Amino acid sequence: MSTRTRFAPSPTGFIHLGNIRSALYPWAFARATGGKFILRIEDTDLERSSQEAVDVILQGMAWLGLDHDEGPYYQMQRMNRYKQVLAQLQDKGFVYPCYMSVAELDALRERQMAAKEKPRYDGSWRPEPGKTLPAVPVGVQSVLRFKSPLSGAVSWDDKVKGHISISNTELDDLVIARPEGTPTYNFCVVVDDIDMAITHVIRGDDHVNNTPRQIHIFQALGHVPPVYAHLPTVLNEQGDKLSKRTGAKPVTQFRDEGFLPEAMVNYLARLGWSHGDDEIFSREQFVQWFNLDHLVKSAAQFDEAKLRWVNAQHLKAMTGDTLAPLVQVHFQALGISGDERLSAMCDVFKDRCDTTVALADWVQRFYRPVHASAEDLAQHVTDAVRPALQSLAESLRDCEWNKAEIAAALKQVLQTHGLKMPQLAMPARVLLLGTPQTPSLDAVLALFTRKEVLLRLQG
Repeated sequence: MSTRTRFAPSPTGFIHLGNIRSALYPWAFARATGGKFILRIEDTDLERSSQEAVDVILQGMAWLGLDHDEGPYYQMQRMNRYKQVLAQLQDKGFVYPCYMSVAELDALRERQMAAKEKPRYDGSWRPEPGKTLPAVPVGVQSVLRFKSPLSGAVSWDDKVKGHISISNTELDDLVIARPEGTPTYNFCVVVDDIDMAITHVIRGDDHVNNTPRQIHIFQALGHVPPVYAHLPTVLNEQGDKLSKRTGAKPVTQFRDEGFLPEAMVNYLARLGWSHGDDEIFSREQFVQWFNLDHLVKSAAQFDEAKLRWVNAQHLKAMTGDTLAPLVQVHFQALGISGDERLSAMCDVFKDRCDTTVALADWVQRFYRPVHASAEDLAQHVTDAVRPALQSLAESLRDCEWNKAEIAAALKQVLQTHGLKMPQLAMPARVLLLGTPQTPSLDAVLALFTRKEVLLRLQG
């Protein structure tokens, strides 16, 4: 059977890097094995789900290039199917109505906790041979519970965590449908995975506790469970679980902040998987190398400084022609129109940048007036250097406008005034770009028009 993986996010909050990593690995495994990757939106939490959150999921995956072969499927559109399968389980005796009220359940848990027992449903309404059930209370809607096995153990070989075995005595009878008849998460997931023929479930280890219950439902429906791989948690920079409550940013915010999708895939891949000591690699290399055997067991920690470094490496490897359209996107927000020089500008400044936003900040200085700080002006544009700046302007007024001739003009001015390059270049940079630190001055000058250089050198 060919590989079929899935990503099944819940649109109850904006998808962040910890979430999207749970999409990256099943996507990569499907691509590496020639299989299919399915997108499923688990939107049964009507109070907390939102279309805006769905949009961020779709936009984030599209930006990262995590294309799906099927879907997106929406659980709320499959309710009739869930109820059909639920009825099958009832007919087979795997499901029973439970009339225990919320107040009774709370009281039961309080008694168990007071006795230092694990809080759990006690099976009051579970039908057994020779057992007399309580009288059905008036006006109480029942939930439906799944009859978990009372003995033995449920086991699986997790591709990350190894062999896991949980005694069935640790599990109580799961609520499988709410009073109004809506099926619950663990049941819907199993029906979806069966109907979509999922072979491998690669997801966060916060789902480990759900797995034994889901395996029981698979078995009750006569199906073999998929292979499970439970990924370790992604921590934030403070060592807490990465979540929206601990300041995690939506994936799309990284796009808006100028990170590259290739770099994000590279960085995310290393948050729980490795290929030797390789740090920087392409999407194609990642897919070629990826397998489940090299998923790590320990939690990974998000590090924005490392992400920026990875992004900078990818950015440096790109051509100016490729970077120019990305910078132009940021220019649109600034109301700037680039021109034919934009690609060359990107080539000159990319080595100094870790995001396309930073690159756009450098390049926009060629299209807008710059305002150097009073401190930089006082330190670098002194009366002593103004004659040399004037000589530079005069030399540049008549030379051919290319890097080689500009470099020759700079050299002549330095010789005439007995200066070293930093003594002339730093004040010129302050006047031209508003900062004393830039790439080589001849390369910067060549990117300007002659008219703009002469105007800015006047100070």
